[in-house]
Amino acid sequence: MKRLHRPSWLPIDPYIVLLIGVVAVAALLPARDTAAQVVSGASTAAIAFLFFLYGARLSTREALDGLRHWRLHVTVLACTFLVFPLLGLAARALVPTVLTQPLYQGLLFLTLVPSTIQSSIAFTSIARGNVPAAICAGSFSSLVGVVLTPLLAAVLLGDGGGFSGRSLLTIVLQLLVPFVAGQVLRRWIGGFVARHRKVLGLVDRGAILLVVYAAFSEGMVRGVWHRVSPARLGALLGVEAVLLAVMLALTWYGARALGFGRADRIAIQFAGSKKSLAAGLPMAGVLFGAQASLAVLPLMLFHQMQLMVCAVIAKRRSRDPEARRETPAVGAGLASGRGPGGAP
Repeated sequence: MKRLHRPSWLPIDPYIVLLIGVVAVAALLPARDTAAQVVSGASTAAIAFLFFLYGARLSTREALDGLRHWRLHVTVLACTFLVFPLLGLAARALVPTVLTQPLYQGLLFLTLVPSTIQSSIAFTSIARGNVPAAICAGSFSSLVGVVLTPLLAAVLLGDGGGFSGRSLLTIVLQLLVPFVAGQVLRRWIGGFVARHRKVLGLVDRGAILLVVYAAFSEGMVRGVWHRVSPARLGALLGVEAVLLAVMLALTWYGARALGFGRADRIAIQFAGSKKSLAAGLPMAGVLFGAQASLAVLPLMLFHQMQLMVCAVIAKRRSRDPEARRETPAVGAGLASGRGPGGAP
């Protein structure tokens, strides 16, 4: 029998299908009472383990080596943690006519999440851009995001995210401490983590599925989803499409105005216009509690949208006449699209 393959230009992420399946299970069989307490405890442990793995995976040495290209990294960080949040704040004008307040909070949280690593590298490689720069840019964003995303969320979301001194302590203990522990122990466990990347990748993706189930299950029990209508979801998709289009245009033409070459502009566009689902989901579980199910919805939708759109752009960039004249900055070990963090 002939095997069917999805078109390369339409990357329907299988992980998104799994996430949707978990949401459906949470809607039909939400955890209640004792089961909810068990799921909540397991989710807390899973989040801490995820950030421990992030710390163990990220090579601080590689990130520091990339400081030679500091202008590019500063540009990507500015797009990720300055321009994106400013656009998120501007979207406040859409409440309540287009977006409800909970959906807007989720959209604003989306703009605060760090960039991706793996998909940014993969698309940069396809488009014949500066892959080493994409690796470093993604690594910097992940490192900075562990600290900056919760702080920005505390400042910009305020009471809407349920923040308090105790919440910030929880963030430190559940996100930052495990991450630092992973970095400290990387010297001894880094080799083990690298050798078992595939198995640990399945473990951390399974942990994220558990976090999503816990968030959506609690949301179902508390009746959170009764506040969302199909029309509001359609409006959210439209707003996110505009957000992605604006960031893709700003990163490409803005990088050109700053004097970057083609290969660097490609790395800036793909690293500066995308958001990490793997980093955002566990953070939302810590930051939002019972409201996490609505808070992560915009990020889940944006993740799939960015994959589909950036895949098309990468294919077209690879066929540019300018791309054929340039030698791509892609090493044999980098073309596979795997970065030091391996996060989607």
